[in-house]
Amino acid sequence: MRVERGVVSVRTRRKTDVLDITELIRTALREMNTSEGILHIYVPHTTVGIVINEAESGLLHDIESLLEKLVPELEAYEHNRVDSNAHAHLRNVLTSSFVTVPISSGDLVLGTWQRILLVEGDGPRERTLLLTYVGL
Repeated sequence: MRVERGVVSVRTRRKTDVLDITELIRTALREMNTSEGILHIYVPHTTVGIVINEAESGLLHDIESLLEKLVPELEAYEHNRVDSNAHAHLRNVLTSSFVTVPISSGDLVLGTWQRILLVEGDGPRERTLLLTYVGL
């Protein structure tokens, strides 16, 4: 994982993967010298998403299993005529390409169990997240 001003890079490990990136985002916040405001996190990829949820290991496995069951890799998808990753694009439809999180005293304002999760559908790959901080 790599953090540069406003840009975070993450290497996913598996074809379908859910990574807790909360601490990486916190590191980026410290480098951005944030205070009060909001942080918009955008993932400029069509086969990976970002969500906020709990990062308990069993739940992370369940998320991966759910995506694999809802959108199996080995189906006759039309997009596979162009590229063999239609399942990853379709899984991404179930997530989001961005989250926006409040910032207070330079830290993320998340619920007790909330974490920021990167949901990979076509890995392993190097993924980029673009961070935009808007101060109040």
